[in-house]
Amino acid sequence: MDILVQPLNRVIRVEPGANLLQALQAAQLPMSYSCMAGRCGTCRCKVLDGEVLEGGGELRRPLDGVGHSVLACQTYLTEPCTIEIPEPDEVVVHPARIVKATVVAIEDLAHDIKRLVLRPAKPIEFSPGQYLQLQFAPGLARPYSMAGAGADGRYEFHIRLVADGRVTGYIARELRVGDAVKLSGPLGSAYLRRRHAGPMLLVAGGTGLAPILSILRGAIAQGMQNPMHLYLGVRTPRDVYGLPWLEQLQREHRGLSVNVVVSSGGDPATQRRGLVTEVIEQDHRDLHGWRAYLCGSPPMVEAAAVVARRQGIAAEHIYADAFYPQGT
Repeated sequence: MDILVQPLNRVIRVEPGANLLQALQAAQLPMSYSCMAGRCGTCRCKVLDGEVLEGGGELRRPLDGVGHSVLACQTYLTEPCTIEIPEPDEVVVHPARIVKATVVAIEDLAHDIKRLVLRPAKPIEFSPGQYLQLQFAPGLARPYSMAGAGADGRYEFHIRLVADGRVTGYIARELRVGDAVKLSGPLGSAYLRRRHAGPMLLVAGGTGLAPILSILRGAIAQGMQNPMHLYLGVRTPRDVYGLPWLEQLQREHRGLSVNVVVSSGGDPATQRRGLVTEVIEQDHRDLHGWRAYLCGSPPMVEAAAVVARRQGIAAEHIYADAFYPQGT
């Protein structure tokens, strides 16, 4: 049975029922992966033609001729088909791990945001922009994005306290320096694309600044010279945090511009008022050739993705990490 792999234009022969990720690996085709369990999203690709069977036993076929997204590690080949794999020059392979870590710092960043710093017993390799699952106690687990690049052997997280949240309530009231935390990952596909040399649009809503900081720090550490345009959107001036870090990054990278956008109030000398999507549209009429990294609440991420596509960024070059509430 033949499988056509795009954009490499390679045909590989597989047996019916073969796992897609394993088939790509056997053919030595470049494909990112991590958890191998359908959780991290790193091995996402598209079915352009033909039919496949997903891990849950559901048949998938292309919709309206534009392809259907699947996770290669959870997809099985049942008939000849065409598969599109993303950006073969940006392959990342970080095998998922579970390690213990120790709390080394808990600090206030804003009225409702804590900075949590952990030192893992063993390092977990990750790409800037990815996240880990943190388990503080049985039944108390939540995914959080790293804010650093991990070069100092510590992992930094920015945690917004949720009213009546079980996990965030535990972090705010009970977690102490020296406590143990279990880490698993890495997860997420909105990681830094290091081979891209063009301009970057980075949009953060609230604690979505954490993965954006990781991407910025990683890009600068890699010596990337891309023009970088950051938009930090918050509701009120008291929600703004992280400005000293951003100012330091601007000193390290002259091509970084920082825009703080406040929905209401704010200092017009240093902050812009309105919705972050409106400000982006005012500043950039043509974003062809750009890459976008969008992190924050689902409504903000979805609205920013619409703007990015409308201004010319290809859908496959928009990397989004939406922070869906989990009732914790």
